[in-house]
Amino acid sequence: MDHNLRLSTRHSAGRRAWIRAAALLAVALAFGAGAPPPAAAQTSSPSMSVPLAPDAPQQYVVKQGDTLWDIAGVFLRDPWYWPEIWHVNPEIRNPHLIYPGDVLNLVYVDGKPRITVASAGATRLSPEVRSVPLRDAIRAIPYDLLMDFVGRPSLIEKDEVKRVPYVVGMRDRHIVGSTANEVYASGLGEPAVGNRYSIVNVGEELRDPDDGDLLGYIGHFAGTGAVIQTSGAVVPGAKSIFKMRRQKELTHLRVTDTAREILQGDKLLPAEVDLGADFVPSAPANEAVIGQVIAVVDGVHVAGKYQVLALNRGKRHGLAPGNALGVFYRGEEVRDRFDRGMSWMSFTANYDRVRLPDERSATVLLFRVYDRMSYGLVVESSQVIRRGDFVAHPRYGHREAGRENLFVR
Repeated sequence: MDHNLRLSTRHSAGRRAWIRAAALLAVALAFGAGAPPPAAAQTSSPSMSVPLAPDAPQQYVVKQGDTLWDIAGVFLRDPWYWPEIWHVNPEIRNPHLIYPGDVLNLVYVDGKPRITVASAGATRLSPEVRSVPLRDAIRAIPYDLLMDFVGRPSLIEKDEVKRVPYVVGMRDRHIVGSTANEVYASGLGEPAVGNRYSIVNVGEELRDPDDGDLLGYIGHFAGTGAVIQTSGAVVPGAKSIFKMRRQKELTHLRVTDTAREILQGDKLLPAEVDLGADFVPSAPANEAVIGQVIAVVDGVHVAGKYQVLALNRGKRHGLAPGNALGVFYRGEEVRDRFDRGMSWMSFTANYDRVRLPDERSATVLLFRVYDRMSYGLVVESSQVIRRGDFVAHPRYGHREAGRENLFVR
């Protein structure tokens, strides 16, 4: 081909490419101004600001039995980012109270994904007062599972043990109590007849593995007692059994069911506990938080989804109810026996030690947070969880956040 012809062809192709690019830019400016970037581009952002789920729908109708954690997982790859995408509607006082039948819409505000809520049915023309009872609002995590835990306490915080009521004695000189027996308790005050209390035996100590400090106790559910009446008992004074007598309020209860023998000194805790205002799944403010699983409820050695864990971190470590934490299995140390090949000279007693990577096994959502310990519900798991596994900020281990090994000696 002639040299001049090749140059002319090359220049013509270049001009055509520039013309095509200019045309596309003009179309984008004319029709695409203010349009949000593609979802894929947002989810792959190194900052991980709003990681949408790959199949996030444009609209979702809230169903009975949904939890806020489940709904957040519909829209987000990581549900603890929920507060970052929730768009506060002016007509809703508490935007985190949503109900079955509500329609959630995925929209874009200033190019960022946001979730808005509207009541079911026709388009809302003006603000309206919602008359649905608060108890029907969607909970963050399964409410019935939490009530099983708080109604039959299995983990008791250290300060809680000191102040709770206890069994003083039993009727008819019984040494142990069981179903249909009657017991007397001190410290309940004047509860209403029929009020029910869980009777709990205080078991093994829970100590912080970092410094050995006592954090709480394992609680063994012994039974349930219903109040019959409250009366006074004569208690001898310190100087003489004939002087300085005082009245001590005792509560008479009938044991309605038992799981083990009831003993003098067992603790009484309300069988019906109000968990208070619901919380919203979120990531901890303290990104450097590191702790351990110090106990698994029910005395089992391993845990899975929807079981309760006790952790040795709490308010003083920047945690709050609703915080999500990742649970990780510590990588084991192994000896690399094959790094030097397979010859007879490679066999030695001094093999190189290799530490396997830490692997994420679950996510736990905190629902009760004390000063130095917390209780959390396992909301998702891929492997079994064991006592001694460590917990960390849910972003620990992400490529974007780095994967610093926090346990290298």
